[in-house]
Amino acid sequence: MKRRLTTLAVALAALALASNVALAEVKAKIGHAMPDTHPQALAMNKFAELANTYTKGDVKVTVYHAGVLGSDEKQLQAVQAGTQELYIGTLAPLSSKVAEVQVWDLPFLFASEKEVYAVLDGASSKQIFQKIEPSGLVGLTWTGMGFRDLSNSKRSVNKLEDVSGLKIRVMANPVALATWKAIGANAVPMAFSEVFPALETKALDGQENPLVHMYSNKMQEVQKFISVTNHVYTPVALVASKKFWDTLNAADKAGLQKAATEAGLLQRKLLEQGDKDVVTKFRAAGVTVNEVSASELKRIQDKVKPVVSEFAPKIGEPFVKQFMAEIDKARASN
Repeated sequence: MKRRLTTLAVALAALALASNVALAEVKAKIGHAMPDTHPQALAMNKFAELANTYTKGDVKVTVYHAGVLGSDEKQLQAVQAGTQELYIGTLAPLSSKVAEVQVWDLPFLFASEKEVYAVLDGASSKQIFQKIEPSGLVGLTWTGMGFRDLSNSKRSVNKLEDVSGLKIRVMANPVALATWKAIGANAVPMAFSEVFPALETKALDGQENPLVHMYSNKMQEVQKFISVTNHVYTPVALVASKKFWDTLNAADKAGLQKAATEAGLLQRKLLEQGDKDVVTKFRAAGVTVNEVSASELKRIQDKVKPVVSEFAPKIGEPFVKQFMAEIDKARASN
């Protein structure tokens, strides 16, 4: 009888241990909008791998590419609600609650990726993460998506007047709308998932996005002209649901944070590499690519200065000044 009781005790202990191991393993979904060939997709695959490594198998992340989990707005809502654990993409859908995220939509702020990265890693970006916490989000890292350029199906844009009348899809935010209206375009806010068919049917003439983003989403099939303007730099943020984050122990939080930081740095590197050869790919696909001259860019910049003046107070003058000071500091160190 004693032997049987000992055997039963050992079995129960083993079962309890197995249950604890099972309970320790956390499953998490991360979603984003880019196709699986995009640098962001490759970086998020790496994030899942690193998360497993740095949490010692406690957190298993599954990556969902190409908007499988919904639009940026729907995914952000799901992460806020706790039904999706992680998301990487724009924070623009939060702009009505957190005005500071609109600062990234102001035109012609940056001259180089170095300036961008200095701000992404600086105080202003950390402040935005603090501002989104009441919305149920925990910011893990900022990373790049690239300078935005203009494409269309009608003509090369070499000067300000060439934009006039073009029906251009823009991001659904007031800064982007005001910017493109000031330049003379017929600006149309639209979810990105709807853009390709609208371009295909000529309901739209063009759109504006980073070059790697355009190529990964096959814009070369429906656009014949690209003008390199670098008018806005679009970053993305990797965020976690606060409900999910609060269930993790300190070690797993540290592991996920480390994985996010390293994956974000990888994404920046992959995007820079992609930018070097994507123009050649576009030209091989029959797309005319031109750089807008410095003098014409200056004319466009002058045209949109009132937009910056209009929205700086709405975003918050002290915050915008701090943001600009970070850019100036990075520029001075070049």
